[in-house]
Parts: sequence; C-alpha cells; structure tokens
Amino acid sequence: MRCRDDEKQQNIKRAVIKLILAEGFHGLSISKIAKEAGVSPATVYVYYENKEAMLYDIYRECGEQIYAYVLGRIDCTSGGERFVESMVQAYYTYIVEYGEEFYFVEQFTSCPALVGKCSGLEGNARIIRLFDELKRKRIIKDLNNQIIAAILFNPVKSIAVKYRQNPDARTVLAELIPVIQEALLAD
Repeated sequence: MRCRDDEKQQNIKRAVIKLILAEGFHGLSISKIAKEAGVSPATVYVYYENKEAMLYDIYRECGEQIYAYVLGRIDCTSGGERFVESMVQAYYTYIVEYGEEFYFVEQFTSCPALVGKCSGLEGNARIIRLFDELKRKRIIKDLNNQIIAAILFNPVKSIAVKYRQNPDARTVLAELIPVIQEALLAD
C-alpha cells in the first residue's frame, strides 16, 4: 500500500475545487483531477475511494472550515450589536480571503443531488446552538433559525460577491450591519 502525502492530498483538493469552479461537476473526472494536481490517477485513489466520496470529503472539509473561521472570530461577550457586527465581518472576510473554497461549497450546496446525500456539518449545528443560546438570553429575537441565518448570511454573501475587489465593499457592509442588527436583536 502506498503512503499518503499531505501535499499531494492538498494538490488534489485544490485541483478539484479549481476544476469544479471552471467546468462544473459534470465534466469532472479522476483523470482531469490527477492531471491538474500533478499526480497519477492511481494516486487519487490512495486518498479517496471514488469521485463521489472525494467530493463529499472536500465539501465537508471546506464547509467546516467556513464555520470554524466564522465561529472563531465572533464576539458574543459584548452584547448583541457586537455579536452581529463580528459575525458579519467574519463571514465577509472569509468569503474574500478564501473565495475558491467558499464558491465550491456554494456550488455543492446548490446541487440537490449532491447535498441531499451528504450529512450535516458540525459547524452548522454549532451555529444553531449559538442562535438558540442567544434567543434564550433574549439577545436576538425568537425567530426560526433558518430566518436568522438568512438575515445574517445572505446579504453579506451578496455584498462579498458583488463587491469582492471593490474598496467600497466595507462601506456598504458598514451600512448593512445596523440593518441586520435592527432585524435580529431583541428589544
């Protein structure tokens, strides 16, 4: 049995993300991935059982990376306004700094055939528990968690995508934060 090499595995992951963003899921093949990663097709199978398992593993890794990044940068100790501001800023920064991984996760989650077969992410469960805790403490309104997530994340994603390389993005984001705060924070 061949030994695993973390660098080769990261090259495979980067190749998958790059190819999917460029060509979509349907044109993806192990041979294209191997060529892009600079490895043999047999090497891909050292790390992944098959293409489907590879996609799910990379999705889980990238998805959990988003949650870990955001959860590691939010401030729940200084009140609701700071919580919303830090959550918005962290999510925006992640999208800008890790765009390829973010867009891969977005593309994966928008494909019902793929995401329907994939179990939930622990990071998502942690966010839901955080929302529930903040609702119990009456910091945020007692809304459905899907609504809270939509109010927090969708406008930020829209700004990050539209203004990704635009210096005005931070100004627009600063205007958005009080709107989200008003929508979510308890009285």
